[in-house]
Amino acid sequence: MTVRFRHADAVRAAYPELSAGALYAAGVAAPADTGPAAAVYTARAVARLARAAEGEFPEVLAWRRAFSRMGVKPTQVRSASESLLRRLRKEGGLPRIHPLVDLCNAVSVAYAVPVAVLDVDRINGPLLEVRPARGDETYTRFGGGDEHPAPGEVTFVDSAGRAHARRWTHRQSGHSAVGAGTGRVLVVTEAMHDGGADTVAEVLKTVEEEMASHWTATTTTAVLTPDAPDFVFAT
Repeated sequence: MTVRFRHADAVRAAYPELSAGALYAAGVAAPADTGPAAAVYTARAVARLARAAEGEFPEVLAWRRAFSRMGVKPTQVRSASESLLRRLRKEGGLPRIHPLVDLCNAVSVAYAVPVAVLDVDRINGPLLEVRPARGDETYTRFGGGDEHPAPGEVTFVDSAGRAHARRWTHRQSGHSAVGAGTGRVLVVTEAMHDGGADTVAEVLKTVEEEMASHWTATTTTAVLTPDAPDFVFAT
């Protein structure tokens, strides 16, 4: 089966500054020690935070502006990258969740943009689209239980109407969270700041290289644009 990932035309029209990229990888189930690599990227973020708080980063401010347009208070509902940077600044470290997630979280703080990792086998194809919610989609919390995104809220929605995020880049779903049995993933990175396209391309390159270093993985990547908005991968 093939799955098509894309941003809806309505999202691209409302957020013309959006830059996005996607990576599909198969073969990431084997145990791997990503700690040393993650530490390198985390250290880069720590050095930057020593010069300025995350709320001053252009990458973070751009997502705050996007969240304001989505109708949420950006200092109460933060992008995932801002939340990680904030935690890193306050606590001096990031949570340990899963080798791949830990690596991508470290890359996220190093580049100050969201990097989502979804278990492909938990996505109902053939379409996964970033679009405004209707309000009837089902989102599963990490702690258990379901809820519904607010109408108009941007989220990742699959063909079965399952929402894989709340408030776009704020929080992923527990339903498609990477776990011990995950073997295939979709990695999505998105940016709103000036120069975001270059950042997205660099993040994809970095994640792909780290996957090659830690797993025997088959990967496919693409930078998504209004003229080429679709990322199609075979599962």
